[in-house]
Amino acid sequence: MDLAKYAGTKIKYFREQRNWTQTDLAKQLGIGKSAIANYEAGTRQPKQDVLFSLSKVFHVSINEFFPYPDNVKPITTGIRRIPVLGAIACGDPITADENIEGYRETIADLLPSGTVFYLKAKGQSMEPTIPNGSYVLIREQPTVEDGEIAAVLVDNDNEATLKRIKHQGDIVMLMPDNHEYDPIILSDDYTGRIIGKAMRFVADL
Repeated sequence: MDLAKYAGTKIKYFREQRNWTQTDLAKQLGIGKSAIANYEAGTRQPKQDVLFSLSKVFHVSINEFFPYPDNVKPITTGIRRIPVLGAIACGDPITADENIEGYRETIADLLPSGTVFYLKAKGQSMEPTIPNGSYVLIREQPTVEDGEIAAVLVDNDNEATLKRIKHQGDIVMLMPDNHEYDPIILSDDYTGRIIGKAMRFVADL
């Protein structure tokens, strides 16, 4: 199997799954749009450092860009119905609603391990990383690494927000990606707890 064409097909698949243009992906990687076009066409094979960058921005394993050996078949588990738990604010936090509003069907092989659910982004504070109205796949976990995006319940678990986590000493800050919005600083008066890590998003046209 042509490795360049295989990798190109997967790059295009993950890009379109996030509703990104080639220009959007190029900006995420810090490379030219023409390089993305060549990768997706299979005329140029991405080097290892590019593959690692792609796995990071797509939140997938680097193994996704390599074909399975002929004697190893992927385990296909079909489609899973993932619950959508209300809306999550990407601007000023809104009242959290943990009732299931519906379900989204997702290819099981593309899901991370653990308990997962979707939250709908609302607002512009995480743009351009996460568009307003997109569905964010969250893996339930109580902590994330510095710089990762998390779903956080704040104000005595009454409100939810989606922000990038930053630790500064004993202070925990919830950082927006849109610089027009101010960070949220957690304190004894305004508490918060991480309910999960943002793995990726999908957007309906």
